[in-house]
Amino acid sequence: MMKRAGIYIHIPFCRARCSYCDFATGAYEGALVERYVRALTSEIVNFRVSEDDSDVDTVYFGGGTPSLLKQSQVAHILEAVKMRFRVGADAEITMEMNPGTVSLDVLREFRALGVNRASFGAQTFDDRELKRLGRTHTAADVRRTIKDLRASGFTNVSFDLIAGLPGQTLKAWSRNLDEALALRPEHLSFYLLEVHEGTPLAGQIQKGVQPRPDDDLAAEMYRLMLERAGAEGYEHYEISNLCLKGYASRHNTKYWTGEAVYGFGCSAHSFDGARTRWANERDARSYTEAIEQKRTPIVETVELDEHARRAESVFLGLRLMRGVNLSEYRARFGRDLRDEYSSDLERLTDAGLIVFGDELMKLTTDGVLLSNEVFSLFV
Repeated sequence: MMKRAGIYIHIPFCRARCSYCDFATGAYEGALVERYVRALTSEIVNFRVSEDDSDVDTVYFGGGTPSLLKQSQVAHILEAVKMRFRVGADAEITMEMNPGTVSLDVLREFRALGVNRASFGAQTFDDRELKRLGRTHTAADVRRTIKDLRASGFTNVSFDLIAGLPGQTLKAWSRNLDEALALRPEHLSFYLLEVHEGTPLAGQIQKGVQPRPDDDLAAEMYRLMLERAGAEGYEHYEISNLCLKGYASRHNTKYWTGEAVYGFGCSAHSFDGARTRWANERDARSYTEAIEQKRTPIVETVELDEHARRAESVFLGLRLMRGVNLSEYRARFGRDLRDEYSSDLERLTDAGLIVFGDELMKLTTDGVLLSNEVFSLFV
């Protein structure tokens, strides 16, 4: 089957910046938002990468908080996408949103525009933890948002949870899981807290204002999540993602399987599905000015050599719990993966981090928890 590309659209504006956030985001400024949307649509309609780049089946509004946009702005962006690309009738169109930023009427408007998948950051159902993270919503907002999403016709809902928060206990995490699973979203994304240098959270930990996260406790939380969600019918299909049958994220799967994804907006990254990656200017204002002045917003282009392509296919493929297909690897690259990395793979197998079987190589649960160490062997 012909593979269709995905479209990623970055909306960098938020009501407030979370203490752990390392993404390209900033405060909502009405005038800049209008300019940014015009620049974004211009970038989309003028996009050219190849003769065969028009068929797409996923569109993903990420951020930031895309749901802060007006209905007319979202409509304008989607019109630009449909003007430039052939968007399949079955396309998955996802919008990230934050609890408490959308009303029932707004959700109905987004649904009427064709947005058919919602993804939002619940993070935790403990209001004290939300406050420490700098989140602007409450646990009650999460419950209300889910209710409104259902009432407005959304049948594909995903939300995020973060484990390993400073001071979080296993008992508190278990209560989080009770709340999350009771709401029965079709998809759950689950992350262990990462403390990025330069973020407010990193500064708070360095000053002793917040306790340093406990990695061993976070690992226990991860195992509990898999156990509890599995018992409720969720499939663990990717390191950080679980879903009910048939609800895996079609857009995000493109990244892990090396399909083409074209990114638009500040800090957006793209891949042509073959060997070229490129990235846009990170700052929203600089990106907007570049488009307005008819300059390219692209600040980095990387041409992958054969070794890099092979390595990417392994460490991205290992993110999927089904693993890397050794026969497909041989057919694609003309090499045997087990011969190519024999000593490294033997070491990982002995350490209990990977397993082989039925022409597949995949991570064990311990391998998932130490996945960065596994992936580093292929970079």
